[in-house]
Amino acid sequence: MKAKEIRDLSVDDLRTKSKDLAEELNKLKFQHGIRPLENTAKLKDLRRQISRINTLITEKVQSN
Repeated sequence: MKAKEIRDLSVDDLRTKSKDLAEELNKLKFQHGIRPLENTAKLKDLRRQISRINTLITEKVQSN
């Protein structure tokens, strides 16, 4: 997702998105434990997306 798209979401939508991405990250970690992933950069990308979303949640909550 682009930063503008993420910023336009509500706090509840951001929390849902963060939870979904965390589940996907856990699945990929599990798969990587069984056999090496072809694209290990996906793990790093998911962690960054989760962090971005959590930062925006914090910003939106504090601004209210």
